[in-house]
Amino acid sequence: MSRRPLALGALGFGLSVVLTVGVTQNADATPRGLDRTPSAAAAAAGITAAGGGYAGWSGHLERSSTPTRIQRSTLSTLTPMATGSTVPGIDVSSYNAPVNWGKWWNKGKRFVYIKATEGTSYRNPSFGKQYTYSYRTGFIRGSYHFGRPDSASGAAQARYFVKHGGGWSADGKTLPGALDLEQNYTNGKHPCWYNSDAENIAWAKSFVKEYKRLTSRDAVIYTNMSFWKRCMGNTTAFRETNPLWFAYYGTPTSVPGGWPYYTFLQYSGSGMDLDRFSAGLTRLKALARNR
Repeated sequence: MSRRPLALGALGFGLSVVLTVGVTQNADATPRGLDRTPSAAAAAAGITAAGGGYAGWSGHLERSSTPTRIQRSTLSTLTPMATGSTVPGIDVSSYNAPVNWGKWWNKGKRFVYIKATEGTSYRNPSFGKQYTYSYRTGFIRGSYHFGRPDSASGAAQARYFVKHGGGWSADGKTLPGALDLEQNYTNGKHPCWYNSDAENIAWAKSFVKEYKRLTSRDAVIYTNMSFWKRCMGNTTAFRETNPLWFAYYGTPTSVPGGWPYYTFLQYSGSGMDLDRFSAGLTRLKALARNR
């Protein structure tokens, strides 16, 4: 294995590995229906429009300033990715359309993640405009895929993602694609997408392996504490390869999965999902360029 770190060691996600994947899903399987009407919990968290990904709103469930017993007893102490300046950003999906990009630029936001796809059948109908106009405004932007481990394989969903907006180019303005892994909020009886921890881990490995094969980049993984603990067995399998985008509405003192730091933090979702990159603008541009 070879490692090609960036100048800032905390950003060195260039580790090349071969992942053994035991995916059981059929790539051509028809996914179970996902009701896009926001659930009561989603509505309580401020999501009122159907059709968008739920990325991040689950953080409302975790914003207590006092760590829970699980957080205190099982998660590692947080090591900041970097000290000093950070870069503010946002993330959007169809329920944010249209976005007033000039407004958010004037508020100091400099990057955005935009939902592109979900499973192998859903495409954000606003993605093209959101992706184009954010770029024209000056944002460093990337796209994310809402993972559906209950349907097609991770590899099949990675291919669908790349085909419909999830690709990467070394133009200095495109962030590596992100895989959004969170609970099945529309079915409380099956929050882990009908899968065991091992099946979800294998599914995620399949996705990130295929995404890297297609783009040369290690996908960012977006998740929250409860999903990673409950549905991924708090696995540490991705800590050395995939940057963490952590959803936590407050000031986190720990992160899941053995990651020593988060690369992105989603810290609020009141009206707009708010994020920050845990280093300065120079490092954000380096992540975009893969240098």
